[in-house]
Amino acid sequence: MSGARSSRRRLSLVAMVSLGSIVVGIACIGWALVNIRAESVSTTPLPASSTGDGVVPTGSVDPSGTVAKKVVYPKDPAEGQTLGSLSIPALKQAFRIIQGTRTDDLKKGVGHMTQTALPGQADNCVLSGHRDTVFSGLGRLKIRDRLVVQTAAGTFTYQIRRIRIVHKNDRTVVVHTDHAVLTVSTCYPFRYVGSAPDRYVLIADLVAPH
Repeated sequence: MSGARSSRRRLSLVAMVSLGSIVVGIACIGWALVNIRAESVSTTPLPASSTGDGVVPTGSVDPSGTVAKKVVYPKDPAEGQTLGSLSIPALKQAFRIIQGTRTDDLKKGVGHMTQTALPGQADNCVLSGHRDTVFSGLGRLKIRDRLVVQTAAGTFTYQIRRIRIVHKNDRTVVVHTDHAVLTVSTCYPFRYVGSAPDRYVLIADLVAPH
């Protein structure tokens, strides 16, 4: 009898351990699915700051030393409307630029952060997009590659001068600049499962407004 009771206790212990393992496994799968969902709809922009790479605007001189023309838009774009297009010659890709970085905006294309300058203006224009859609190939771009933005105010060609990887809460990306700059940001690492901890950032200077 003692042997039978011992066997039953061992079987009960094994069953409890197995059940516990199944519960933990289900919980882990659920946590991963929630994180993946959160990443796919995340539209939190990089916060603005008065420190970092940029400085407070002091004029409209571009890096080549020539005075940039004042860029005038027919009207202020409304949030959710198409602002223009972004072409990436090195990737042979082009995307719509949407005014705003809300969930619905980023589903349509590349989002323009509304608190930053418009394309072509003598300040920092920040664009954001998902790493698994519009900006999936961003990691293949190199220094000196060009980004072409077309809007109602004209066509603006930017040349990449710096590539950065920063924490998602980094406060040195959205800053004022003393010339026309295009900052392009997406989540990083590109193949990370869940909510990515970093941002992949391209910084490009205006080289050919027309």
